Amino acid sequence: MHMRFIRALLFGLVVLSMSAATFAQVGVAITIGPPPLPVYEQPFCPGDDYLWTPGYWAYDYDVNDYYWVPGTWVMAPEPGFLWTPAYWGWGGDGFVFYDGYWGPHVGFYGGINYGFGYFGEGYQGGRWDNGHFFYNRSVNNVNLNEIHNVYNTTINNITVNHISYNGGNGGISARPRPEDEAAARERHIPPVGAQIQHAQAARANPQQRASASMGKPGVAATPRPGDFNDRGAVPAKEAGGPYTPANRRGNQAGSESNAARPSTAVHPHDLPPLAKPSAPSTGNPKVDTKYQQQQDKLVAKQQLERDKLQKQQDQEHQVLAKQNADEGKKQQVEQRHQQQTQQLQQKHEQQQQQLQQRQQPANREPSRR
Repeated sequence: MHMRFIRALLFGLVVLSMSAATFAQVGVAITIGPPPLPVYEQPFCPGDDYLWTPGYWAYDYDVNDYYWVPGTWVMAPEPGFLWTPAYWGWGGDGFVFYDGYWGPHVGFYGGINYGFGYFGEGYQGGRWDNGHFFYNRSVNNVNLNEIHNVYNTTINNITVNHISYNGGNGGISARPRPEDEAAARERHIPPVGAQIQHAQAARANPQQRASASMGKPGVAATPRPGDFNDRGAVPAKEAGGPYTPANRRGNQAGSESNAARPSTAVHPHDLPPLAKPSAPSTGNPKVDTKYQQQQDKLVAKQQLERDKLQKQQDQEHQVLAKQNADEGKKQQVEQRHQQQTQQLQQKHEQQQQQLQQRQQPANREPSRR
């Protein structure tokens, strides 16, 4: 009975962990900025009404490394909706990732020049007209034999750079415009399922990691989400600039040399993995099994509480992104998140200590045969 309960609890934990991985990219704060944006070509648009979503660097805490999520063509969730790209921004004590979203207008995306119509402000790659999307040929790779809704408007005075984050040391200094703030107040739709699966596939591919590719990913863009092996997928032509992975910086990075996590945990994902207490050894197999089950149950319960708090904090980050909150507001929220995380950690440490204390009398009992 106990084992069935533990299995069910652990299965639920796995499911929640998978969900958490989906949203883990939103609101994580790290102390080392992402690599420069790689240089790559855009694959052919696969068909009418597909919209381009540029590639970006995401972060995987399991390996302490950035990984490249390829740019790709995606069908909008609703006619008339446009894509606001994700971006990294300096939050005062670390970099925070703001996930992209769909909406009637393109909002603020950090002033990052992703190219292909996303030159730092708004979108100049196309427009909706009577329920159909028309492509600007000057910035999109469109096959005219298959797609006829096109126009040609040359874009001038574009500053070419490969900086991948806003604020902080060396970042873009752009701030939201009034039209960006207006777009933030509109109805939004988060990344669709195909985009989430696309990002998960990139995360699972070790060759997409910055430390493996040195900022030049093997798959920089795909014709459709998840088409990593499609013949239309394109590799990066070159890295956007020099890049030294965090774990290779040696003493140059000081406390940042071993990992990109903040020295003080701000979010539950910043905390070290939960470790099970040492296995009980009373000499009585039944007692040992009983206390091992209690330990497993406690660890699973604590992990669920971590995931719940992380999801809550992620949602607050999304609200801040939609509101284009100023730096002062962001810092206030981060300070509250840090306090919540530390309180949860202290609570879990006390629970572990209490459990071990309850087990100590049993550990001193002689085995009964």
